[in-house]
Amino acid sequence: MPTTATHIHPPTSWSGIDDVVIVGGGLAGLFCALKLAPRPVTVLAAAPIGQGASSAWAQGGVAAAMSDGDTPEKHMADTLVAGAGTVDEKIARLMVTEGPSRILDLLEYGVPFDRDLEGKLALSREAAHSERRIVRVKGDMAGKAIMEALVAAVRNTPSIRVMEGYVVEELQTEGRYVSGVVARPDAGQSKKRVLFPARAVVLCSGGVGHLYSVTTNPAEARGAGTGMAAKAGAIIADPEFVQFHPTAIDIGRDPAPLATEALRGDGATLINSVGHRFMTDIHPDAELAPRDIVARGIFAEVKSGRGAFLDCRDAVGSHFPDMFPTVYASCMSAGIDPVRQPIPVIPAVHYHMGGVLTDADGRTSLDGLWAAGEVTSTGVHGANRLASNSLLEAVVFAGRIAENIQGLMPMPKLTDWHNAQGESDDLVTLEDSPQLKRLRHIMSDHVGVIRDREGLAAAIREIAELERSNTRIRFSNIATTAKLIAVGAYLREESRGGHYRSDFPDPVPAWEHRTYLTLDEADRVVAELSERTPA
Repeated sequence: MPTTATHIHPPTSWSGIDDVVIVGGGLAGLFCALKLAPRPVTVLAAAPIGQGASSAWAQGGVAAAMSDGDTPEKHMADTLVAGAGTVDEKIARLMVTEGPSRILDLLEYGVPFDRDLEGKLALSREAAHSERRIVRVKGDMAGKAIMEALVAAVRNTPSIRVMEGYVVEELQTEGRYVSGVVARPDAGQSKKRVLFPARAVVLCSGGVGHLYSVTTNPAEARGAGTGMAAKAGAIIADPEFVQFHPTAIDIGRDPAPLATEALRGDGATLINSVGHRFMTDIHPDAELAPRDIVARGIFAEVKSGRGAFLDCRDAVGSHFPDMFPTVYASCMSAGIDPVRQPIPVIPAVHYHMGGVLTDADGRTSLDGLWAAGEVTSTGVHGANRLASNSLLEAVVFAGRIAENIQGLMPMPKLTDWHNAQGESDDLVTLEDSPQLKRLRHIMSDHVGVIRDREGLAAAIREIAELERSNTRIRFSNIATTAKLIAVGAYLREESRGGHYRSDFPDPVPAWEHRTYLTLDEADRVVAELSERTPA
């Protein structure tokens, strides 16, 4: 239904229709804006760009076949294995083929990727990669460095207007055409809402980690974009596939700091409290097994009371502060010296393979709406994302969206916003509401590392009850995404990739395909379960 205009105002110093509105100031949103230049673009971001995005926290780097011995075909093969049978091969081939060119784009934007003594890009290896193909910065600072470079480039591009502190709450629709967005200024604290009509909307709103109690994602990653798109009628693909990073640092922080996978790539091992290296009992690749397997291995040790620890003493040792400064600082702040002590770790929600269904050019099932980054399900990750393919996916498809929009829409006359800055630099960070805290516990308890029918049914009923008791639009967006994940997990009666059902512990050939879900279909499942009395 079209959004009503009651109490909705046009932005200050604005007239007419925006050409392109991008929702989100992370890697996908900023890269798309830069690639669209000199076309005028408005970027709406809840937090100052670069601060509320998971991209800035990415430690490993960007995966691309850049070395002499590597090829896109090898990268593709690794992506298919990790994806556990549900990767869209055509889309994934586009990503790995275009990857090296996007790395060169990032270099042109000023990203200081590590180089060796000969000046070549220094490449590292991560789990499930057959080659050293991770382009990184200072070991574990790739995301931060990439975002700093892109933020600087965006600030210096007159065609990009950045509106910070605007929380997008709703997609404006006319039938199946998305014609703009409705946002609330002042970090979502304003009583008024602002309508941004647009010829094209690009949704780059990020992931879902904050739907869970233990996550490595920033608080802004609440799945609101997926919920908004679903409520507007968009098809959501593969929502059940949630990836848990095996080695979040278990020091009771929210979000949990991350012990990058590159540590295991450099030889760190996983041990329990008695010093046993337990992953050798579980998988031939031990610590470098696919993430879902490592996550379940660690989860089992933690649940048993033996605990799980990442031992970097022999592999990294005294080089830790220089090689992995971010991880080192997180450990030391909690009184753990990783040079001399094993690091306590726990699985944490890290990445969502599901999301808004898009095609090879980032187009969603709704006309006028494109999407890129973690909010999407392009099909390149399948059931389980290959390490460091996420930043690659973001830049490849953000670039393809820009190219698609340029080809479809004539260039407008306006090329300079004159004042490209938004109104909010000092944002208020609100604590989770009681309802959101409850939702996060439901998701972690029943829709987490290990799932089963009874727990998923209970989660769906509880989420539906929370929706009924809190109809505010922002909570509704978040709860909608949680419901889609839970229903997707309930319907997929097998285990595959990031989705593990203890009552269906094996993969089932008949389920070796992607899943597609609309909000109406999810609500029918909710209604069926609500009619039944729990056993």
